[in-house]
Amino acid sequence: MRVMSGVYYPSGGNIAINGKCTSLINISLGIDPEATGRENIGIRGALLGFTKKEMAARRAEIEDFSELGSFLDMPVRTYSTGMQLRLAFSISTVIQPEILIMDEWLATGDEGFQHKANERLHDLVNKTKILIIASHSKDLLVKNCTRIVWLEHGKIRMDADAQTVADAYFGHQ
Repeated sequence: MRVMSGVYYPSGGNIAINGKCTSLINISLGIDPEATGRENIGIRGALLGFTKKEMAARRAEIEDFSELGSFLDMPVRTYSTGMQLRLAFSISTVIQPEILIMDEWLATGDEGFQHKANERLHDLVNKTKILIIASHSKDLLVKNCTRIVWLEHGKIRMDADAQTVADAYFGHQ
């Protein structure tokens, strides 16, 4: 997944990615604890490839979604872990990639925010042309995927429709 995200180069073979690829593997990447929440919106947005103009157009949406209010004017180091994750999630999910890479399903915050975050994530996944997700949740995979590639030690063990591979991997639960 990190090779597909561009974090690592392949140690052998090659990879060809056709489309705008965005990774939600580490949503806190680039968050500066000394900067304010508002400053981090710009920093993280730049890392996601947004121009200043694009981030300015999305800033209000990110701020509203995070529900952090006046805390956005404080350094992130003063935030609780949950608040930091709210900010990172709010920024990271404003993207509209063609290819979305995720390591497990993101769920963050209290129960109310988790519900809101899940809705946003479902909307993001539905608008994405290709979802690449690593998970050990059969229900999540069958519900969100049309095809599963089962990898074992870097080799393809099975590649077929979601239900067939999920049944082979998890058994008929």
